[in-house]
Amino acid sequence: AMTTAAEEGALVPKLRFPEFRDAGEWKEKALSELGNFFRGITYSAKEVVEDGLLVLRSSNIQDGALVLHKDLVFIDKTCPNDIKLKDGDILICMSNGSKALVGKSAEYHGNYEGNLTVGAFCSIFRSSIKFSKLIFQSEKYRRFISVSIGGGNINNLKNSDLEEFKHPIPKLASEQQKIADCLASVDELITLESQKLDRLKLYKKGLMQQLFPTEGETVPRLRFPEFQGTNEWDINGLGTLTTFVNEKISIVQISLENYISTENILQDYGGITKASKLPETGSVTQFRSNDILFSNIRPYLKKVWLADKKGGASNDVIVIRAKQEIEAKFLSFLLKNDTFINYVMTGAKGVKMPRGDIESMKKYPTPFPLRAEQQKIAECLTSIDECITAQNQKIETLKTHKKGLMQQLFPAPDGFSSAQAGNT
Repeated sequence: AMTTAAEEGALVPKLRFPEFRDAGEWKEKALSELGNFFRGITYSAKEVVEDGLLVLRSSNIQDGALVLHKDLVFIDKTCPNDIKLKDGDILICMSNGSKALVGKSAEYHGNYEGNLTVGAFCSIFRSSIKFSKLIFQSEKYRRFISVSIGGGNINNLKNSDLEEFKHPIPKLASEQQKIADCLASVDELITLESQKLDRLKLYKKGLMQQLFPTEGETVPRLRFPEFQGTNEWDINGLGTLTTFVNEKISIVQISLENYISTENILQDYGGITKASKLPETGSVTQFRSNDILFSNIRPYLKKVWLADKKGGASNDVIVIRAKQEIEAKFLSFLLKNDTFINYVMTGAKGVKMPRGDIESMKKYPTPFPLRAEQQKIAECLTSIDECITAQNQKIETLKTHKKGLMQQLFPAPDGFSSAQAGNT
């Protein structure tokens, strides 16, 4: 039960809770009036230690959430009082090689024992009102960031840029609170669904360890009833069971839809995205449906994809095609597997940009049962993958819903009528 904004162009949102219908226009305020900015701490590689002051960096600031369980850096330094993180601080990525991360923010919830701060590429915003954190998620802020770092190679923001940024806020603290509570409940839902996703991924990982034999074994710990007590699994070199495809196709026959490079295979066996650019000239490796594509730059990124169409792959993508006695889907789970990745990494060459060694890959001891059992395992794992995909989509839908809701609950950015805002 909300009402629609009366006057066009007034600083009022399209949707408003009924009790604030007559609360008047919102008021533009600069971020400097709402709190203080502090730049993070600088340190040198020599000061990095096993245990000390925790310094969060831009990679720890996922959009809207902090990562406190991996990728952590500790330094041997005392933390200045003003940049010790406090519950409710907003952390902002101010500088990064990737423009996509600049301006991203997350709130610290006081969930860490001991002192922590942020590195020099980040800033802390310590606000006097809770409503401020919503500003960093608003459409107006998003546009401000893309204009600030648009054009040229400027991938960094200064505290002064943010201090001057103005955003409308409701005059009444009670209206601020109501909007914050409404959006917090959507955030809670997103968090819960994300935890569910993590549990699914963990479950799959555990199950895979049981469904495939461990090193030196010839039967897995877990077997479907109809295969218990039957043949042991065979073990053969990957190169014997598959073909490492070398057929080339001219780039003129490939489009953005079916070009796969190390850039558009996603990490952690996450599938692919559409390519953003094609090579100018030359030829690429021709792959077809059911081939397994493996990005061979920094194999530890786990970029492995089972193709569901034909196309062309760049030189650093290895194309592996299953031979007769092995089911492609089954093989894809053997290769989308940490055991395989760890094996590739032990033979990898190069420090900064390690590449797997193809000859050693061909020797990978690949375990496989009879065809019927391969199919059963592949079906089982495919159905878990489908649950993971569905769960990912659920989270994306919620995030889109939140974005749409915010556009309605906040006045439209300048030069952007609320009629348009309603349609985005």
